[in-house]
Amino acid sequence: ADSAHRDAAPAPDATDAARGRLARAQEGLLAALVAGAPPPEGFDPVRLEVQRRALAAKRATVIAKVAPELPEILGDGYRPAFLAYARGRPLTDGHRRDALDFAAHLLARGLPDDAGARARLTRWWQDRAGPRPPGTGPLARLSRSPLFSRLLRAVRPAAHRR
Repeated sequence: ADSAHRDAAPAPDATDAARGRLARAQEGLLAALVAGAPPPEGFDPVRLEVQRRALAAKRATVIAKVAPELPEILGDGYRPAFLAYARGRPLTDGHRRDALDFAAHLLARGLPDDAGARARLTRWWQDRAGPRPPGTGPLARLSRSPLFSRLLRAVRPAAHRR
């Protein structure tokens, strides 16, 4: 019985080849689902598209929770803009980085169209693009306020006149 079991086991070369084929199929499937690659052979493109959209929608929802300011700043344009961004960009470095990359993507294209929203998005990105998230203490909040910015602009020219 022991020798029959050994005879039934596939040869190591066949096992390695099967593992390689499986790995390539998995890579192709993952690329089709999250990176906009064409569907791999043997997979239903319609079903893959449904799943791809569901994954992108879930990702947009998670980003909205991680960075609630983004949907607030972008309004109704948040979800379509994020889904367009995510279509060819897989999540690689976590959701915080994804939110920052999404904002940078929009800003690099001069979006959003509304100048006020673009300015808010720029400030949001600048506050968070450093190695640490922004502080939440009273001084940190004050330094980000529009009133503080106006005060600084009013004081700086006086200092330069001396």
